[in-house]
Amino acid sequence: MANIDFSAEIRALRATYTSIERVSDVEALKEDIAELSERAGEPDLWDDPAAAQKITSRLSHRQSELERLNRLVSRIDDLEVLVELGQDEDDADSMGEAATELESIRKSLKELEVVTLLSGEYDEREAVVSIRAGAGGVDAADFAEMLMRMYLRWAERHGYPTTVMDTSYAEEAGLKSATFEVKAPYAFGTLSVEAGTHRLVRISPFDNQGRRQTSFAAVEVIPLIESTDSIDIPDNEIRVDVFRSSGPGGQSVNTTDSAVRLTHIPTGTVVSMQNEKSQLQNRAAALRVLQSRLLLLKKEQEDAEKKAFAGDVKASWGDQMRSYVLNPYQMVKDLRTEHEVGNTSAVFDGEIDDFIDAGIRWRTDNRNAEKS
Repeated sequence: MANIDFSAEIRALRATYTSIERVSDVEALKEDIAELSERAGEPDLWDDPAAAQKITSRLSHRQSELERLNRLVSRIDDLEVLVELGQDEDDADSMGEAATELESIRKSLKELEVVTLLSGEYDEREAVVSIRAGAGGVDAADFAEMLMRMYLRWAERHGYPTTVMDTSYAEEAGLKSATFEVKAPYAFGTLSVEAGTHRLVRISPFDNQGRRQTSFAAVEVIPLIESTDSIDIPDNEIRVDVFRSSGPGGQSVNTTDSAVRLTHIPTGTVVSMQNEKSQLQNRAAALRVLQSRLLLLKKEQEDAEKKAFAGDVKASWGDQMRSYVLNPYQMVKDLRTEHEVGNTSAVFDGEIDDFIDAGIRWRTDNRNAEKS
């Protein structure tokens, strides 16, 4: 504590905050809130529930952004007062509290700084995440389930609501594939850096000879479709198949054939849903995800920027973006950013913020390099 130069640290915090405030364009943010508040107060707002939901949701999001900025600058001001009082009274407890708050503010500024880097067209959207087992047999299916739990735990840690839309279980253990929504602002921009092939190395719990096994799983992240997006799919371009949902080990979990698979014939894009109670609900959910995927495909074709979005992930040797090694040593390493940690249990329990932050900065640097 005696080694902390609080004056220099607080100046650094204010400089970082000023940079974030400038990028966030606080005046434009306030104008946006005023306009949305006016629209939200119109008496006929809920005549169009979909449009009303979008307006109120965006207003809440923008208000949260401004509140977060205001709260941070207040915390820096309070820290400065706490330090002055602690130094004047030579109060070790106050200085200890100041050191803890200094670190906490640093972390909050870092998180906010990363959000300012999310400037892609769809970055503000909620996300649909799909995971599928790749090469590696039953170990790959088990790995896919481990990744799904990792992302759901990450969302839970942040208080982000999630909805599991589809799970296709493997015969012996794990998942063939799974799809879920993350319902939070900037979920797509944040999680899109997780798209790609993930690789697991471990002693296989399914091998009676205890041999080391390498397996793969693919992660795809797409932005959730909004009612204002222009993406119409003619009925004659969609094939609809109905089937019975299944649980772990192939067990039947529904008494009716309520699961739905939609195939977009021109592109071969396939989406299945089985977690809603009725066939109608599953079809509506599947159609929304299909529209999201086709919207993204359309954007890719228009801008020729496939690498920036969820492309064709093979889930095999040669194209992995992150390795999870549990044997002969313990390490998770991102092969793009070089970020690595040794606490593999924490990573699989959802502690992946540092990987995401490093990925967003890496992507931003690459995009800037391409522009220059």
